[in-house]
Amino acid sequence: MREINTSDITQVIKELCISANCQLPDDIKNALNSAVGYEESEIGKNVLNTIISNYQIAEKENVAICQDTGIVVVFCEIGQDVHFTGEGLEEAINEGVRQAYKEGFFRNSIVSDPLIRNNSGDNTPSVIHYNIVSGDKVRITVTPKGFGSENSSAVKMLKPSDGIEGIIRFVVETVENAGANPCPPIIVGVGIGGTIEKAALLAKKALVRPADSENEQEHIAKIEKLLLELINDLGIGPQGLGGRATALKVNIETYPTHIAGLPVAVNICCHVNRHVSIEL
Repeated sequence: MREINTSDITQVIKELCISANCQLPDDIKNALNSAVGYEESEIGKNVLNTIISNYQIAEKENVAICQDTGIVVVFCEIGQDVHFTGEGLEEAINEGVRQAYKEGFFRNSIVSDPLIRNNSGDNTPSVIHYNIVSGDKVRITVTPKGFGSENSSAVKMLKPSDGIEGIIRFVVETVENAGANPCPPIIVGVGIGGTIEKAALLAKKALVRPADSENEQEHIAKIEKLLLELINDLGIGPQGLGGRATALKVNIETYPTHIAGLPVAVNICCHVNRHVSIEL
C-alpha cells in the first residue's frame, strides 16, 4: 500500500491550474500553427496569427491565455493500492484550485447556487471525476473549461435506427448552431454510448485526448475525419469570420450501450483547449 498525503495533491493541483491557464498544450499549439497553412481566408489567417501571438504572450508573461479561466474540471485516476492521508481528497483538490486562482490572479467564475447566483469568491468548487484503476499511481488531469463553448454543447438520445448518419447530422448541426459563440477554431469532443450522463462524460474526456491522435478503432477514426471535413465545410471560420478552420480536431470516445438507445453528446471547446496531466 502506497501512502500519499493530500497536502501534496493540493500543491500539484495549484501548479497544474496555473500551468493550464497560462500555457497552451503543445498539441493545440501545433494544430493552430497547421491551421494557418490550410486556412484560405486572409481574415481567417490574420485571426489565427493573432491567436498564436496571444498564447505566446500569455506563456512569456505567465498570464491567463483567456479572461474566462473557467470552471476547473479534474479527472483523477486513482490506483487501488493508494492510501491518502491528511485532509479529505476533495477538499485538498479544491484548496489547490483556490490557491491557484488567487496566486495567478485568475477570474473567479463560479456561483455557489445556480439560481441565486452568488459568486463563491475563489473559483471553487471544481468538478471532479474519480476513476479507480489498478496499481499504486495517481494520474491527475486538470482542464479549466470556459463557458462560451460549454454553453454550445448538447446531448441527444438518438434511436439505434438513426445510426451513423444520425450521429453525423447531430454533431454537425450542433456546431452549425453554435456558430461564432464558442470562439472557433474549436475542438469537438463527441461521446457515443452508455447512458445520458456517460455520453456527456465521454465527450468531455474526448476533449483532453491529444489533438494529434485518433481513435484506436478504425471505423470511429474514419467518422472523426469525416466530421472534421464536414464541419470545416460549414465556412464558419476563425472567430466566425469565415474560412475553413472552424474546427481543429474532432475526437470521439465510445462505450457500450443499451439495445434500445444511442446516446450522443457533443462537448465543444474553444481554441483555448486547456489541459495538463501528471502522474504521481
